[in-house]
Amino acid sequence: MGRSRRTLPEELLLLALDPATGTTAQPQSLDLGLAGAQLVELALAGRIAPDGDRIAVVVPRPTGDPTLDCALELLRRRGAPVRAVHWIGGPRLGLRQTYLSHLERCGMVAAVPGQMCGVLPTTRYQATDTAISREIRSRLDSAIRTGVPPDPRTAALAALAHAVGLGKHLYPGNEGRSSRSRLRDLIRHDPMGGLVAHAVMDVQNGAAAQPRRGPAPAPAGRQAAPGARPAPEPARGVPMQPRRGSMARAVAH
Repeated sequence: MGRSRRTLPEELLLLALDPATGTTAQPQSLDLGLAGAQLVELALAGRIAPDGDRIAVVVPRPTGDPTLDCALELLRRRGAPVRAVHWIGGPRLGLRQTYLSHLERCGMVAAVPGQMCGVLPTTRYQATDTAISREIRSRLDSAIRTGVPPDPRTAALAALAHAVGLGKHLYPGNEGRSSRSRLRDLIRHDPMGGLVAHAVMDVQNGAAAQPRRGPAPAPAGRQAAPGARPAPEPARGVPMQPRRGSMARAVAH
């Protein structure tokens, strides 16, 4: 049976689950959204708090949720506040499957094996209690329709749904345009949810700092001056931006 108390990552995943196909919408960005939802859930539990654009552990006591506690322990081991954009863009992808398996163990979804092209094995997931998904969706619809400021959990859910691109899945077509706009506007009602949602979008836009692969080669016919530092290579997808003065550097966030 489904539990009455659900975490924000679980709710986000149930929102993304398509009841007709058994697949999740926006699968690539959903992993980032789930990592962000973990941060918001830990903040709601009083375990972490925003520190500017960073996340600080304030109470390292476990929550009792194994998946959340794993994230909390990783944050604690950092020893210092970490930028939300770096945390969400870190090597913790695969959360979508982790939470799908978790929801299956909890009895909230059922795995349906199948085949792709009659050969490749696939697994689809169906919600076992559609009333849960309807209740989650109803909270978003109510916040969008009434314009009444939602509770922090619903506001954060709306912010994350917008950040991962679920708006066009939940409110498709031209008729859903105003609802998608209002979904985006709900981001302002929860500071932590807003911080995390913007970090999710920054990662998708390539704004998170990327590891450099080495200095860019000098153009043909030009030699670097002895002792001069090589110009930094811009992160992939991030253009060089002019700096005040005559020098330039790659944008780093």
